[in-house]
Amino acid sequence: MRPLGCIDHPICFGTPSNYRKEVLTFEMVRFGGTYHAILGWPCYAKFMVVPNYTYLKLKMSGPSNIITIESTYEHAYDCDIECIEYAEALAEAKTLIANLGQFSGEAPDSKRRAGMFEPTEAIKLVPVNPAYPDDRALRISATLDIK
Repeated sequence: MRPLGCIDHPICFGTPSNYRKEVLTFEMVRFGGTYHAILGWPCYAKFMVVPNYTYLKLKMSGPSNIITIESTYEHAYDCDIECIEYAEALAEAKTLIANLGQFSGEAPDSKRRAGMFEPTEAIKLVPVNPAYPDDRALRISATLDIK
């Protein structure tokens, strides 16, 4: 994926009494995702961040004390679920768009009603009660394997 360009943007961590502010360069890409920006190794190097993935914390030195950025496991889990759902929806949308051309040539049958079932292969009638073969019957596929 090629970047569309770069943008310099100020990033600030901490509280008004203890904060760090640096300008980071972000590459702009045409990517549909749930994140607005991804802070990676360039951010960690510029802020001299120490990440701890086990405890979901970032620590960096501030002018008067250590600045700690933290999250919860529930929030991390919710973000993962959101990303997965977005990726699945995106994949499904791409599949639907790809199949749209295939379905556009098919004209709907005016005799069909919503909820009407039509088998796509040969069927066989099996009587519900073998003693009365002309009574009620089930429709099953004629191509089912005997197993």
